[in-house]
Amino acid sequence: MLASPLHLDIRAGAVDNLAALLHERAITSGGTVMVAVGTGHGQEIWERIKPTLPNATMFDVWEANLASAGALQEALGQQGYDAVVAIGGGKTIDVAKYAATRAALPMVAVATNLAHDGICSPVASLEHQHGKGSYGVALPLAVVVDLDYVRNAPPEMVRGGIGDAISNLSAIEDWLLAQRERGEAVDGLALAFARTAAEAILHRTDTIEDDEFLIALAEALVLSGMAMSVAGTSRPCSGACHEIVHAIDQIYNVSNHGELAGLGALFATFLRGDDVRFTQIAAALARHGLATRPDQIGLTEEQFVTAVLAAPSTRPDRYTILEHLALSEDEVRERVAAFVSRLRPTGS
Repeated sequence: MLASPLHLDIRAGAVDNLAALLHERAITSGGTVMVAVGTGHGQEIWERIKPTLPNATMFDVWEANLASAGALQEALGQQGYDAVVAIGGGKTIDVAKYAATRAALPMVAVATNLAHDGICSPVASLEHQHGKGSYGVALPLAVVVDLDYVRNAPPEMVRGGIGDAISNLSAIEDWLLAQRERGEAVDGLALAFARTAAEAILHRTDTIEDDEFLIALAEALVLSGMAMSVAGTSRPCSGACHEIVHAIDQIYNVSNHGELAGLGALFATFLRGDDVRFTQIAAALARHGLATRPDQIGLTEEQFVTAVLAAPSTRPDRYTILEHLALSEDEVRERVAAFVSRLRPTGS
C-alpha cells in the first residue's frame, strides 16, 4: 500500500483551516495536540491558530538537532497527545517528524517555505555532537502550505526548493547507473514520482512571484517525498548531487541545501556528458537566480574540487557517477575547470 499524506492543502489562508482539518481527518477530536513552532513565521502562525485549538500546547524548536527532537519526544510523553503539528521550515518539520515517529503519533506539517523536499520526506536530517545524521521517519498525515507565508519567506529559501526538485533528474540517472553496474533494485513508481516532480518545474517560465509556480513547486517537493517513501530510500532524489551537497556543507559550512543540490546535479550531469539535459538544467537554475558555478556560492574552483573529491565518503554505500568514474585529483581538477569554463559568461 502506498504511504502518502492523507491531505494536501496548498493555498492562501490555508492555516485558518487547520483546526477543521485536524477534526475532519480524525487526527484529533478535542484538539489535544502538541504544536512544534520554529523561528520566523512559526510563532506568528501559532498566535493566529491558538484560539481555534484551546487544548493545544506549544513547543519551541530551537535547533534542528537530536537534543531538540529528544526534548520534544519527552514532552509528548507527559500528556496524552493525539498528534504533533509542526509549523515552520524544514528544520522544524524534521525535528517534529523524528519525535512524532518515536512517540508513535501522527504528524501534520505546516510549511512556511519551500526550501527543499523535506516537507514530506521519510527522512529527518538532524545534527548531533559528531556531525549530522539522516534518520528514517514516518510521513506526515497531512501537509499544509499557506501561500501567504511562503510569499513572505526569504526568496533564496523558496528558490532553493527549485534546485532540490530539479536535482531529481541527476539522482534518477545515478540510480539507473547503479542498477546497470551493480544490479541495484529500482522502483518504477518512485522513479515516476521523482521525474514528474522535476519535469514539472524544469521548463516553467513563471517565477516564485506567481502563485501558480509556488503551487507547482510545493506539489513537486511533496511528490519527491512520496518518491522516497515508495522507494524506501532517498535514492530517487539523492545521488552524486547530494553527495556534493553534504561535502560542501561539512567542509565549508555552506548550507543552502536546495541551491547546492541544483549545482551538484548540474556538475554530475556534466560528468555524464548529457549535453541536452545539462543545457536544460543550467537554463532553469539561471532563470531562477540559482548558482550554476562554484563562485556563485562563494567557493573557488579548488574548493569545489576538494568537495567533489570528498563527496563519495559522505555516502559510502551509494554508487553514483562519482564512484563510477573514480576520477583522480588531477582529473577532477580538469573536469571542474572545463565545467566552469563552459558556464563562464562570454568575455569574462
